[in-house]
Amino acid sequence: MIQHPHVTEKATLQAEEKNLLQFIVDVNDTKVNVKTEIEALYKVKVHSVNTMLTPKGKKKAIVVFEEKNAATELASRLGIF
Repeated sequence: MIQHPHVTEKATLQAEEKNLLQFIVDVNDTKVNVKTEIEALYKVKVHSVNTMLTPKGKKKAIVVFEEKNAATELASRLGIF
């Protein structure tokens, strides 16, 4: 389950340059679960998902999109920028 977008200065730059967004997700979510949930919720194609645990014990998913500029478009819809 996606909890919220992870918004930092670095994450914002990566959205513009590398077409990816970061989300905080449930610790028990798998990469496949995150991919299907992002595609269903936001109607975008996901190329890949990487996950990591933060030092605070939360799970962060780094989502790379297939379509060019999909990350910046989604970020604007979510109100990130």
